[in-house]
Amino acid sequence: MAANSQIEWTEATWNPVTGCTKVSQGCKNCYALAMSKRLVAMNNPRYKNGFNVTLHHDLIDLPLKWKKPRKIFVNSMSDMFHEDIPDEFIFSIFHTMNLASWHTFQILTKRSERLKELAPKLQWTNNIWQGVSVENEKVIHRVDHLRETDAKIKFLSCEPLLGSLSKLDLRGIHWVIVGGESGPKARPMEEEWVRDIRDQCQEQKVAFFFKQWGGVQKFRNGRLLDGQFWDEYPSNDILAN
Repeated sequence: MAANSQIEWTEATWNPVTGCTKVSQGCKNCYALAMSKRLVAMNNPRYKNGFNVTLHHDLIDLPLKWKKPRKIFVNSMSDMFHEDIPDEFIFSIFHTMNLASWHTFQILTKRSERLKELAPKLQWTNNIWQGVSVENEKVIHRVDHLRETDAKIKFLSCEPLLGSLSKLDLRGIHWVIVGGESGPKARPMEEEWVRDIRDQCQEQKVAFFFKQWGGVQKFRNGRLLDGQFWDEYPSNDILAN
């Protein structure tokens, strides 16, 4: 349920919840759903309910046992703010993150409405980075919801990028991740969409991370943009202010 991660922008995953449902175009070819099917076939006991939302109470305290500081992607196999997760369970996850001050926790959601609703009831210690997924213009409102939270570090994941985001308002945003879709049903991503977001980040002084071009065989396409890697992270100066 928790392991070193191959996701380029994090170091480990922690999944006190597994399972989810689709809410927008970015979910169409969900990687977590595909992975869960493999884990079900392997009789992994954590997936006895398939990809239905399942709470794992015994994993709530797990990061407290990890002594080495890590960047931890929370609920990589679910969505922290899914409507089937009780408020109290979310509060418990936040309590663990508040205690584990030596780790950096990265949360990503497509349910920005519930994030906005619960945010005033959550304790946003500096080690909690909150992000929203923005795959196209239709869900750009998620950025406004994120901006209303008290998370010290706020970020966008534009993956899978499915369209141009030519007018990004990055006020109060500290980090943008961009990536193309991968796998057998990968939808195309235009190079100009990526360059445009990079340029907007540079103009608005926001850290930019280019994860991958994606494609049916993503290893063939790599992650270079204009001949270089873009592996920027939010500045530590943000936490000092």
